[in-house]
Amino acid sequence: MKFTLPWLQEHLETDADAESLGRTLTHIGIELEGIEPRGSDLAAFSVAHVTGVRQHPNADKLKLCVVESKHGTCEVVCGAPNVRLGMKGVFAPEGVTIPATGTVLKRSKIRGVESQGMLCSARELGIGEDHDGIIDLGDDPEVGTPAAEALGLEGPVFDVAITPNRGDCFGVHGIARDLAAAGIGELKEPDTAPLPAAFETSRTVRLDFPEEAKDACPVFVLREIRGVANGESPSWLQERLNAVGLRPISALVDVTNWSTVDMGRPLHVFDADKVQGDLYLRLSEAGETFTGLDGKTYTLAAGMTVICDDGGIVSLAGIMGGASTGCDETTENVLLEVAVFDPARTARTGRTLGIDSDARTRFERGLDMSFVRPAAEWATRMILALTGGEAGSVSVAGAVPDPRVRIPFAKRELTRLTGLELDDASIMRILVDLGFEIAAEGEGRFEVTTPPWRHDCARPADLVEELARIHGFDRIAAESMRRDEAVNRVVLDSSQLRRARLRRALAARGLDETVTFSFVGDREAQAFGGAPVRLANPISSDLVAMRPSLLPSLAAAVARNQARALDDPALFEVAAVYTDARAGGQEWAAAGVRAGRASPRHWAVPDRAADALDAKGDALAALEAAGLDPEKLEVARAAPGHFHPGRSGVLTLGRTVVAHFGELNPKLAGLFDWTGAVAAFELFLDRLPRPKRKKTRAKPMLVASAYQPVDRDFAFLVDDDVAAGDLLAAVRGASELIREVTLFDVYAGKGVPSGKRSMAVAVRLQALDRTLGDADIEEAARRVTEAASAACGAELRR
Repeated sequence: MKFTLPWLQEHLETDADAESLGRTLTHIGIELEGIEPRGSDLAAFSVAHVTGVRQHPNADKLKLCVVESKHGTCEVVCGAPNVRLGMKGVFAPEGVTIPATGTVLKRSKIRGVESQGMLCSARELGIGEDHDGIIDLGDDPEVGTPAAEALGLEGPVFDVAITPNRGDCFGVHGIARDLAAAGIGELKEPDTAPLPAAFETSRTVRLDFPEEAKDACPVFVLREIRGVANGESPSWLQERLNAVGLRPISALVDVTNWSTVDMGRPLHVFDADKVQGDLYLRLSEAGETFTGLDGKTYTLAAGMTVICDDGGIVSLAGIMGGASTGCDETTENVLLEVAVFDPARTARTGRTLGIDSDARTRFERGLDMSFVRPAAEWATRMILALTGGEAGSVSVAGAVPDPRVRIPFAKRELTRLTGLELDDASIMRILVDLGFEIAAEGEGRFEVTTPPWRHDCARPADLVEELARIHGFDRIAAESMRRDEAVNRVVLDSSQLRRARLRRALAARGLDETVTFSFVGDREAQAFGGAPVRLANPISSDLVAMRPSLLPSLAAAVARNQARALDDPALFEVAAVYTDARAGGQEWAAAGVRAGRASPRHWAVPDRAADALDAKGDALAALEAAGLDPEKLEVARAAPGHFHPGRSGVLTLGRTVVAHFGELNPKLAGLFDWTGAVAAFELFLDRLPRPKRKKTRAKPMLVASAYQPVDRDFAFLVDDDVAAGDLLAAVRGASELIREVTLFDVYAGKGVPSGKRSMAVAVRLQALDRTLGDADIEEAARRVTEAASAACGAELRR
C-alpha cells in the first residue's frame, strides 16, 4: 500500500521526517518497503522565466533561449516545440542530477552553441510521461520558486507491506493510529457529524437473503445526492491519487478511490438516473452475467452477493460496480453506497471470477464495523465540496454487527511470553491509543474490549503482541537457549522430527538438499504417473500441474547441473506431492537422485557409475532414519514405469509400498536432457507407521561379546526368480546365534543348471555367554539350510 507524507499528516499531527516515520513503521510491524522521494529530488530545480527566444544558427529545430532564474541570466539551447517568449518553466542548472536518467547535467556545446542549463519536461523530472514539450507553469509562480512547490507535487511516497490480518492498516488513518500509539504524533479524527437532509429520498434498499446467508451483507447504507457537477477533481486530489498509483477519472469516482486509501473504506456511487427503481441485494444464480466497470462480462456462479435494480444486476458487491449504472461527465444525481460484506464470500467471488480490486482487498480482510453510517456522512461532505449539489436523507437496510471481543488479560502474560515488564499505566495507555477499551480489575489484571476494526485480536496472546510491538520488539532482551531446549519434542511434532532426521541421514550420505517448485510441466507429470491436479492459473505454460512425484523436479535439476559441467550431481528433496485436488490430497515424500560417478575421484578407489544399489542404499538409510528397521522391509520388483524395468524395485512393509528405487527409465533422458544413467529413489513418509511420542531414556551401551565369532559360508542353488532379499531374510531368522548375514557372490553359468543361479552368503555366528562348540555350529548350519529351503526352495551347493 502507498501513501504520501502530506496525506499521512492529515491524520497525524507530527513533525517527524520521512526517515523517522519509516523506521517507526517497521519497528511496529508495518514493514516499510521503500520511500519514493517524489518531489524531494527536485530541490535543485526552480521556476525560471524565458525572456528571449531566437533561432539556433546551426539547427532548424533548436532555439536559443535567454533564461532568468535565481542563479542569474543564462543561455539555454532548447528543442521543445512549445517554448515561447515570456513563459515560465522548470529550470535545471548545471551540476544537478536529472531524475529520469540519473545523469549529471554539464555545460556543453550543442551544434556549436554552449548551453548553460536545461528547461525540463515532465518525463525528465520523473513526474509524468509527457516528453513532447517542456513544462509550462503559466504566469503565476515567481522566479526562483522551488519546482516541487510550483508543480504541486506531493511526496515523499511511502510503500508499506501490510500483513493480511491488519485490515485496519489498509487505510492511512489506521496507519496513523498505530504511529500515534507509538508516540510519534497525535491522531486526528475525521469529521463525521450528521449532515441535515435537504430532501427525503425516494430510493430505498432492501436485503433479500435466505436465513442461512444473512451475513452476506449485514448492513447497507444508501444516500441520494442531487444536482452534482461531475467534472475533473481539483489538482490536489489528482496529484494525491497519481502519487500512489491511482489514475484520476472524475470527481465522483476519485472520491471513492480516495476513501478506499484514506480510511480503508470502499464506497460506490451509482448514477441515480440510470438506476431502475429501488436497489436490493440477493445471491446470484449460476449462469447469470454481469458487465463490470472494466468493460468485461463475467458469468457468475451460484451464491455470489449482487446488488440489483429492477433491470438486473448493477454491482458485484464488495468487488466492482457495473457499467450500466456507472457515473460519467453527464451524471447529475447519484446514489452513495456504504456497506459491509462478508469477507469469506467476497474472497471466494473474487477468486472465482479472477477480479482483484482495491475494494475486494479491504472487504475480504474485514472493515471497521462502526464506520458505516459515519462514513456516509464523511463521504457526503467530500462529494458536496467537490461537485456541489444537495444531500437527501439516508436509507439503511440491516444493522451494524458488533464484532468486539472481551478478553480477560493478566500482566504476567506479557512477561511470560516476551520477558517485558510494563507497569499498569503503560499497558493501559498503549491499548487505549490503539482503540481498545480497558478496565482495571486489580493489580496487573484487566478486562480488554477489542475495537470494531481489530478482527485479528481474540485472546490474551494477541494483546501481548500489541503491547510488545508498540513498546518495541527491539527492547526484548536476547537470551541464549540450549539446543535441546530450542528444538525438541515440545517445539517439533513427531512427523517434523522424523523429516529432520531423514534430511540429516541423506546429507550424511553425500546428497545435497534442494528446494524446487511444486509445479511441473504436463509432459513431465504424465511421465511420472499423470497430472491429477492441474492449475487454473499457472504462473508459466511450462508449470501447469502440481507434481505427482518429486522425481521430475530432481531429474530436471540433474540435467541443469550436467549442462553446467557438474557431472556428478547427488540431490535430494523432502516435500509434498499431490494426488488429487481435495483437501488432504497430498502426502509427504522424500526423493533422491545420483548421476555420474558413485563417489569422488580417488587414486585408491576405481571409478564406478551410480546404480540401482546406490539408490537402494539411500532409501534404506532414509527409512532407518525415519524409524523403520531395515530388516523388516521386503524387496519386490514392481516399480512404476518411470523406473528401469530391469534395474529397479520397491520396498514394502507388509503389503504397503513405502519406497521405490532403481535407475530411471532411459526413455526419459530425451525429455529431461540428462546424460548417462540416473539412479533414484522415492519414499512416502505418510505411509510409514506414525512414530510414537514417548519419554526418552538413556539406553544401555551395547557391549560386544567377549567370545570368539565363527564365520561360515553357504552357497545355495536357487531358481532365477528368487530375490536375494528373500534368501537373506530367511537365513537371518534361522537361529538366535546369527549376528550378520551378507551376500558375497552371485553366479550363473558353467556348473550351474539352466534356470538356476548360485547365491553365496556369509553367516557370522556368535554367543554372548559362551564359546561355540562344534555341536552349536552344526545345529546353526542345519537351521540355515532348512530355512533357506523352506522359504526359497534353496539347495545347498556341493
